[in-house]
Amino acid sequence: MSWRPQYRSSKFRNVYGKVASREHCFDGIPITKNVHDNHFCAVNARFLAIVTESAGGGSFLVIPLEQTGRIEPNYPKVCGHQGNVLDIKWNPFIENIIASCSEDTSVRIWEIPEGGLKRNMTEAVLELYGHSRRVGLVEWHPTTNNILFSAGYDYKVLIWNLDIGEPVKMIDCHTDVILCMSFNTDGSLLATTCKDKKLRVVEPRSGRVLQEASCKNHRVNRVVFLGSTKRLLTTGVSRWNTRQIALWDQEDLSMPLIEEEIDGLSGLLFPFYDADTHMLYLAGKGDGNIRYYEIGSEKPYLSYLMEFRSPAPQKGLGVMPKHGLDVSACEVFRFYKLVTLKGLIEPISMIVPRRSETYQEDIYPMTPGTEPALTPDEWLSGMNRGKATGAVLGGRHGAPKPAGRWVGAAAPLTPSRALPCSDPILMSLKEGYKKTSKIVFKAPVREKKSVVVNGIDLLENVPPRTENELLRMFFRQQDEIRRLKDELSQKDIRIRQLQLELKNLRNSPKNN
Repeated sequence: MSWRPQYRSSKFRNVYGKVASREHCFDGIPITKNVHDNHFCAVNARFLAIVTESAGGGSFLVIPLEQTGRIEPNYPKVCGHQGNVLDIKWNPFIENIIASCSEDTSVRIWEIPEGGLKRNMTEAVLELYGHSRRVGLVEWHPTTNNILFSAGYDYKVLIWNLDIGEPVKMIDCHTDVILCMSFNTDGSLLATTCKDKKLRVVEPRSGRVLQEASCKNHRVNRVVFLGSTKRLLTTGVSRWNTRQIALWDQEDLSMPLIEEEIDGLSGLLFPFYDADTHMLYLAGKGDGNIRYYEIGSEKPYLSYLMEFRSPAPQKGLGVMPKHGLDVSACEVFRFYKLVTLKGLIEPISMIVPRRSETYQEDIYPMTPGTEPALTPDEWLSGMNRGKATGAVLGGRHGAPKPAGRWVGAAAPLTPSRALPCSDPILMSLKEGYKKTSKIVFKAPVREKKSVVVNGIDLLENVPPRTENELLRMFFRQQDEIRRLKDELSQKDIRIRQLQLELKNLRNSPKNN
C-alpha cells in the first residue's frame, strides 16, 4: 500500500488576514508610550477607545467607528485621571459605558454621549476608590450587568457592584502583582496569572482558590479560558527564555497537557480565543505577526493553521465583539492594531474565503449577545451554583442544547422549575447582530457626608493617588498627630491646675 500524507481537514485552514485600506484606518493618534503590558485599546460595535500620550494625568480617545481617516490633534479626550491610564474596557451590555483604571489608584466609569465626544470629558459618572496602589487591570463580568473586577498593585482583586458603587468582594490570595485575569463562559470561575509564577483558578464570589500551579519551567504571563472546553491556555517564557504556550486542564493544574515553544523573540505573547470557531490567535508585542491555531478536543489539541505577517510592530490589539463583524464578507475575527511609530490604528480582518455570498451558518453559530443573563444581586447570591449544563429552554438561548449532567449540590430540577442559569444569552448574527441593547446605566446617588477638621475630611476614605500625595498626606497626618498631642498635654496641665484650685477652695478658712 502506498504511503499518503495525513492531512487534517478544517474549514478554517485557509483563513487569511486582510488589512484595511489607508482611508479606513485611524491616523494621527498619539498612542501612549507607557511600557505597561496591556493593549491600551478597546473596541465595540460603535466606538474605538485608545489610551494616548499626555503631559500630566492620563487620557484616552473615544472615536466613532465610522469616523476613519486622520484624527485632529485637538480631538476631544477623556481626561479625568490624575495618573497614567493603564487599562480600558467597554461594558459588554451597554455600548456607551467604558471603565478605566489608572496609576492614581482609581477606577472610573464614563458615559460617552451619542455620536461621540464634542469636548473634553473630565467628570466620570462613577469614581471607585478601594485600592491602595495603582490599578493595572479591569474586567467586566461576561454574563452579569454592572459587575466589574479590578486588580491593583496592592495584590488584591476587588469586585464592584456598580448598582451601589461599592466593592462587594475582595480576592486576597495573591502574593505579587496580578498580570492577567480571564473568565470562563458563564463567569463562575476566574483564572489569574501572577508575578509569583503561579497560575490560579479562583471561585470569585468566595475568593477560594480551586486550583493552583507553580510554573517553574513555564513562567506564565497571560491566560485565557478556552470557552466551554474546561481548558486553559497560558503564554509565557520557557527556562531557555523562548516564548512558549501551555495547555492546562482547569480541574487539574498539576501538569500542563502540552507545552509548545513558539520562537526566541522577547516580546509578550497575547492570546485571543474565539469560542465560536475554536480558533486561537497569538500576537506578539513588538512584532507584526499573528499566528492562529485551531483547538481540538483530542491530541495534539493544537493544530497550526497559518500566520499573518506584517512589518509594522504592534504595541497592542483591540478585538471587535462578534456582533460588530461583517458577516457578508465571512469575517470571523477583527483586530485593531496599534502602530505606535506611525500613530496609526489599523483594522485587520480575519476572513474565511467562501465563494457563496449567502449567510454562512457553519462559521457563525449562536454567539453571546448584548443582554445580561443575571443581575448583580442574582450573581452575588450564587445563582449559577445549581445550574444545568444540559437542556435549556429554547426561548432563552434560541435553540435547545443536548442533555447533560447537573453541576452542584442541588438535585436535578425539571425545566419548569429550574433555577435561572448564568450562561450568556445567545443570539444569531444573521438576524440580531445589528440590534442595540436598551439597557441604560444609572449611577448610584450618594449622599455626601463630611466631618472637616483643619481642612481634612475625616469621612472621605480616599487613598493617595500618587507617591507625592502619599508623602504629603503622611507628613500632614504626622503634623496633625503632633498638634493633637500638644493639645492633650495642655489640657492635662489645665485639668491639674483646676484640680489644685478646687482643692485650695475646699481647704480655705472661709469654708471652715
